[in-house]
Amino acid sequence: MPNSPSDSGQPCRIRVQHRGPLLVEGPVEVELEDGSTVASDRFRVALCTCRRSRRYPWCDTSHRERTRS
Repeated sequence: MPNSPSDSGQPCRIRVQHRGPLLVEGPVEVELEDGSTVASDRFRVALCTCRRSRRYPWCDTSHRERTRS
């Protein structure tokens, strides 16, 4: 992917959050299990780790527990 962090000699930064998504500094290209790829040119993306996202592999916060007030 052009203009990716690896092109500039900088490592790609991935931030791990407890019970949350992986935050990846973009742009990114993600290869899915079926071999297809999805891309985002955003400066940071959230990758779902729980597979509950309606927009998988992108996180839409569906992993959060719903509580009543």
